[in-house]
Amino acid sequence: MKIGIIGTGNMGKIIIEALIESKAIAPSHLHITNRSLNKAEAIQEKCPTINVMGSNEEVIEASDLIFLCVKPHDVYDVIMENKNGFSEDKCAVSITSPVSVDQLESLLSSSCARFIPSITNRALSGVSLLTYGSHCSDKWRRELTSLVEHISTPVVIDENVTRVASDIVSCGPAFFSYVTQRFIDAAVEVTEIDSETATVLASEMLVGLGDLLKKKIYTLPTLQEKVCVKGGVTGIGISVMERELGDVFEKLFEGTQEKFVDDIEGTKSQFGV
Repeated sequence: MKIGIIGTGNMGKIIIEALIESKAIAPSHLHITNRSLNKAEAIQEKCPTINVMGSNEEVIEASDLIFLCVKPHDVYDVIMENKNGFSEDKCAVSITSPVSVDQLESLLSSSCARFIPSITNRALSGVSLLTYGSHCSDKWRRELTSLVEHISTPVVIDENVTRVASDIVSCGPAFFSYVTQRFIDAAVEVTEIDSETATVLASEMLVGLGDLLKKKIYTLPTLQEKVCVKGGVTGIGISVMERELGDVFEKLFEGTQEKFVDDIEGTKSQFGV
């Protein structure tokens, strides 16, 4: 199978590096391009057998499975400029949540799917989200699922939970990195610990927490119960968080949902559906 990557920005590069590191595909079977070719060529410098193509058209022609790793408002233009290249035997995959598989299928005769990656996939870990078009062939459902299993745990989701699932899986690492950094900064501000030490301690704590959850030793509620001794320090800390955090996470999801509605309206005006 030949894979094409149109767009080698942050997520496109992560997908490329993860696929190569996991040995999901030989680099020589990868065909990549970018609006600024120097970004694609920089990847080729590290992995010389990757094929850097001069245009989107060349990538589509050379590939069986094509990942559209461009911004939401650019997906429509890429498709329309190369519509005839997406033949029935190929599969087009968007990685952006505001572009639905229905929108892809409204323009293309190829199989269509959406794959929403997470930065955690770069460590060949975490979850990725899959949604298949109603006309996506069984062959491509198997092929794409098998491919992303090399770099993540794929979860098939319905269209109606796309944004919230993406918030948890794809945006979640940034959200919790921010919370962790605030946690570290507060420790440095209030106590005598230095930033470097606090960062090491917090980072290793997160790794250990992840291992506990991955091995299913504890659930999230059980973890709190095990650590939180009645009348102890952890209990005091939890009480402060309950009081001070308020509805911050409800507001977070409300904000991302509002932005998603705006993004969807933008793609609807392009695709007409």
